[in-house]
Amino acid sequence: MVRKRKLRSAVFGDMMKTYNNLWEQFISVENFVRAYKNARRGKSHQRTVAEFRNGWALKLYKLRKDVIAGKFYTSKYKSEVIYEPKKRTIYKLPFNPDRIVQHAVMNVLAPILERKFITDSYACIPGRGQLKASQRCMKAMRRNKYCLKCDIHHFYPSIDQYILSGMYHRIIKDKRFMAILDDIIFSFPGGKNASIGNYLSQWSGNFYLTALDNFVKRELKIKDYLRYCDDFLLFSNDKKYLHYCRIRIGQFLKENLLLEYSKADVFDVKQGVDFCGYRHFNNFVLIRKSTKLREQRKIAEIKQAIESGNFDADSVRSSIDSILGWLKHAKTYRLKQKYQLYELRGKVA
Repeated sequence: MVRKRKLRSAVFGDMMKTYNNLWEQFISVENFVRAYKNARRGKSHQRTVAEFRNGWALKLYKLRKDVIAGKFYTSKYKSEVIYEPKKRTIYKLPFNPDRIVQHAVMNVLAPILERKFITDSYACIPGRGQLKASQRCMKAMRRNKYCLKCDIHHFYPSIDQYILSGMYHRIIKDKRFMAILDDIIFSFPGGKNASIGNYLSQWSGNFYLTALDNFVKRELKIKDYLRYCDDFLLFSNDKKYLHYCRIRIGQFLKENLLLEYSKADVFDVKQGVDFCGYRHFNNFVLIRKSTKLREQRKIAEIKQAIESGNFDADSVRSSIDSILGWLKHAKTYRLKQKYQLYELRGKVA
């Protein structure tokens, strides 16, 4: 039996609507086929994905049958240290069964969670994302003199699994579906961590902080508030009130979500607001220095691949288009000229 922490309704906001009878939707053939196709998207070159493709219908039938019979348990994680955009450890699960099952779970869960997110939560929500968050930041800056910028110390590793499970149990009353979800939540030992690399982690992290969203909007009454994952901004023309908010939010995070700040600074928006990979000013946007360096390394790798003649044209085109898409929303004319991005794009057209 899963041990859950007792949650206060006032803290965790409007979760009055509950959902039952999700199991049949979850274990339907259509959902598992969709989950398999989603899980393999962009990963067809991976060995395990390619191996599953041979006779995939029969393998998927067996996987679904095992899930229905209660034989699915989350596999052991394999860890890997990555350095983009900063050093962190990610945890990987096998394509079969875990990534397919997690996609099947999210096909059912995502529409439910989307209804719980506030308008100004931007991570992992279709139709929002970093660009929308950047645009919203600009609007808030033009209405306010001051900003409180915060992020959370070691956010994903610090997520309390019992609190997260309790939040899900408040809205999902289908016991069989919750058993699968709890198995995934508690698959990492120690009672903490929504493992980066786990498909559910970003959605669960976003859901975990809906409590913070409700606190800021309902109790602190901040109109211009926006959050991307664990980075969040509060804007006001009252500097003293933002300092008060900084203290109240710090207390709230510690007492209710067992989290703490990595940083929390109040400053004049004229200094510029660093958010979602961009540095925002009232009338223009620049690329964040760390983002610029990361894109420069990608461009150097692309150039080397083209010069060697050993490259996949579709992959290179996609990478260049992604960089151009990122740069076009900021003041980057000289940067694009310097690295001859359009010329590189022409070579693989």
